[in-house]
Amino acid sequence: MSTQISTDARTAIQMVPLGVVVGGRHEVREDGWADEIARIVLDGEQLDPDATLGLVAYSHLEVVFYFHRSTRQRSGAAHPRSNPHWPRVGILADHSPHRLNHIGVSCCEIVAVDGLTLTVRGLDALDGSPVLDVKPYVEEFGPRGPVREPAWIRELMRTYY
Repeated sequence: MSTQISTDARTAIQMVPLGVVVGGRHEVREDGWADEIARIVLDGEQLDPDATLGLVAYSHLEVVFYFHRSTRQRSGAAHPRSNPHWPRVGILADHSPHRLNHIGVSCCEIVAVDGLTLTVRGLDALDGSPVLDVKPYVEEFGPRGPVREPAWIRELMRTYY
């Protein structure tokens, strides 16, 4: 059975960042994100001053951001990080920034909330990354039951955070 994507589903989607990552890591480097401290400065022209009210009660945030420095796109399979010891996997089975829409999702610790400025630890986005959305991490939205992952991703993630 073949599924066709309707013309309406292929319509371009326009998003406006609601903030930007300030500080943290400036250069592209794959690993060691655990201790990176950065701020997410939210746009006061788009968000009311009380948009972060209640956020301090949470320990972590999910941040949706744009890989603004990624210039490559991949639509097929490759070895993660070009490591031939890891299997070729499709872009949808990898967390590579070389995605068609260059969208990243990261879970990080909330260090402080000061109005529309969020200080976070462990956000794997670079200084200047446009932030498309933030949501408090809620454990109940996480997976139900055991999580299955291939061995190569566990190896890759050993030094990521």
